[in-house]
Amino acid sequence: MSDDVNRRPRTFFGQPRALAYLSFTEAWERFSYYGMTSLLVLYMSQELLLQGHIGNIAGFTVFRTALESVFGPMTTLALASQIMGLYTGLVYFTPVLGGWIADRWLGRRSAVMIGAVMMSAGHLAMAFDASFLLALALLIVGSGLLKGNISTQVGQLYPETDGEGRTRAFAIFSIGINVGAVAGPLLCGLLAQLYGWHAGFGLAGGLMLIGLFTYLAGFRYLPADRPRTQPVPVEASMNRRQWRIVVALAVVSAITIFQSVGYYQNTNLGLVWIDRSVNLEVLGFHVPVAWFSSIDPLASILAVPLLLTLWRRQSVQGNEPDDLGKIATGAWLTAVANLVLVAACMVSPRTSLVVPLLYDTLLGIAFLYYWPTLLALVSRTAPAQIKATLMGAVFLTLFVGNLIIGWLGGFYEHMTPAAFWALHAGVAALGGVLASGLKRPLKRALALD
Repeated sequence: MSDDVNRRPRTFFGQPRALAYLSFTEAWERFSYYGMTSLLVLYMSQELLLQGHIGNIAGFTVFRTALESVFGPMTTLALASQIMGLYTGLVYFTPVLGGWIADRWLGRRSAVMIGAVMMSAGHLAMAFDASFLLALALLIVGSGLLKGNISTQVGQLYPETDGEGRTRAFAIFSIGINVGAVAGPLLCGLLAQLYGWHAGFGLAGGLMLIGLFTYLAGFRYLPADRPRTQPVPVEASMNRRQWRIVVALAVVSAITIFQSVGYYQNTNLGLVWIDRSVNLEVLGFHVPVAWFSSIDPLASILAVPLLLTLWRRQSVQGNEPDDLGKIATGAWLTAVANLVLVAACMVSPRTSLVVPLLYDTLLGIAFLYYWPTLLALVSRTAPAQIKATLMGAVFLTLFVGNLIIGWLGGFYEHMTPAAFWALHAGVAALGGVLASGLKRPLKRALALD
């Protein structure tokens, strides 16, 4: 990090000015992403994958044959769930490649800009049936270039020793994520209900372009890229202690897969369950199902100042949960959220709006406990030589989690809803058990004691 960054006045919630541009860029990117994903599984299961539409998708016959050769024959709903899981999983797989490319060739600034352009094109391509698979490919690759690298730039704004500053910055950065995640489903969902699916997808594309312009507007405030030299083999530049840290970070990251499975099913079969099992009529208005994708990020936004105050008070009293403790708390909250659906399913096959509201609110608080904490931990402790790569690798947990989510969605039609959500509660709780049980050895490996 340059001396200029160190001297720059803190003007955005007490943080460097560059954090504002990075946060707003991420907000627009998340607006487009969550707006699109709030429609995707419903769009596929209710229109695109039905007769009269599925034949319009270029290359889909070959694509479906490949999927069914691995997962077996699938119903329309199971196919939609599997595609949703693969798409969201691959969106989180490519950041590790994007970080690697940025570290060695493109630089983080160029990688973010190229990624934003590709994602804009992908969202716009979603407006047409024929380009559906092309759209998903552009979004996957573009996200890989953007996501890990923009998160790494947040960490670059702080000295290596400023762990508390980074944690606060990533909590603020998560506000940008959640503002976009709230607005995207609300506006894209409303447009889709009023004017059709493609209107919602088109809006997502236009707003991704605003994200690119926001990033360019703050370009002069961003941390400079590291000089790119000939790649040096990692084995030759890292010592045994650094490798121990890498292994420990991999274990911590893997633990969060369990709560991610319990969390992100809300944007897949969670929306299908709401569409089928929740009374959506309010004073003559039919609430768009996509709107429920806005609840957990809204809860995350509102909970940030409350949690920061709570953690600050706990810190003064000497009992603030450490990183592993916060990650475990996120897992337990995710399990409780899924148990809310279990209870509702056991009481009645048709439930009120209050149930998904409570479910998604708990998930939003759980997110703040485990995801910003994980990003801050990796940013603070990862070896400098591969920091961007490891920041990208964190998203591999979401890749694995979403693959599992898509696969589990195929069982929805063969289980009772109560059993389906109980399964997810158990998976999330296992993450809490692992985070609590492995806390001490992981802290030693990361030199956090």
